[in-house]
Amino acid sequence: IKTRHILKGEGLGTSFMGEKAVLDLLEKTNTDPMDIEMVICATVTPDMFFPSTANLICYKTGMKQAFGFDLSAACSGFLFALNTASKYIEAGTHKKVIVIGADKMSSIINYKDRNTCPIFGDGAAAVLLEPSTEGYGVQDAILHSDGGGGQHLYMKAGGSAYPATHETVENNWHYVYQEGQAVFKAAVSNMADTSVEIMERNKLTPDDIAYLVPHQANLRILDVIARRYHLPKEKVYVNMDRFGNTSSASVPICLNEMRRNGLLREGQTIVCTGFGGGLTYGAFVLKL
Repeated sequence: IKTRHILKGEGLGTSFMGEKAVLDLLEKTNTDPMDIEMVICATVTPDMFFPSTANLICYKTGMKQAFGFDLSAACSGFLFALNTASKYIEAGTHKKVIVIGADKMSSIINYKDRNTCPIFGDGAAAVLLEPSTEGYGVQDAILHSDGGGGQHLYMKAGGSAYPATHETVENNWHYVYQEGQAVFKAAVSNMADTSVEIMERNKLTPDDIAYLVPHQANLRILDVIARRYHLPKEKVYVNMDRFGNTSSASVPICLNEMRRNGLLREGQTIVCTGFGGGLTYGAFVLKL
């Protein structure tokens, strides 16, 4: 990781980044904010417990007809949120849904902890989902949660079990805690297994996949997954050297960057995979 981006400024939270991403999206797609019916914000660093960050972003961007809510699945949040949003589209009840992946990880990182502080950065990205009758969009998804692994990657205090006290602050319980080796082992196994499973379930070979777009957690993890996939390295998109681990924002930031660089084209099939605290993990197939 050579560079990371950190949001600084008093009172600036995740909604500040989410607002910028949504306004950019609305402009690029020439979409009236009043036409947006639903907003899901995947985040573990909400501005506050309530109102939801999604609601704040709706207000800031003029999406006054939309209902919104936050979804918390750590670094897998965007995968969970995108699949949730796609079901509303498929059900026919909604025609314009925005999914945001956004996290201000610097707000929960202890910069004296070398196990975590070099890894994480801040960021946000957003996508617009609309109905398609031509077979485009989310084709399939496999998502899992394993609460038994939560002990390896979590933030102990700040919730109802351990509300903020002098003791919790002094003990650094309001920062991310990670057991690197245990998380690495689980991430490699679960991301690789779900990626291979979803390819087999959809009868996809490595030649059928234009790109694997993984959560940007660790380059060694990505190398292992590529070998398990039998994919050449050039088909595995990597930008963590420039952004670090931006949690739920990492996959949509990759997609946005790939689109801007002309790597995504109509007719391509890509697989996205992720892993996060909780533990949460999964993969989905996207037809462009």
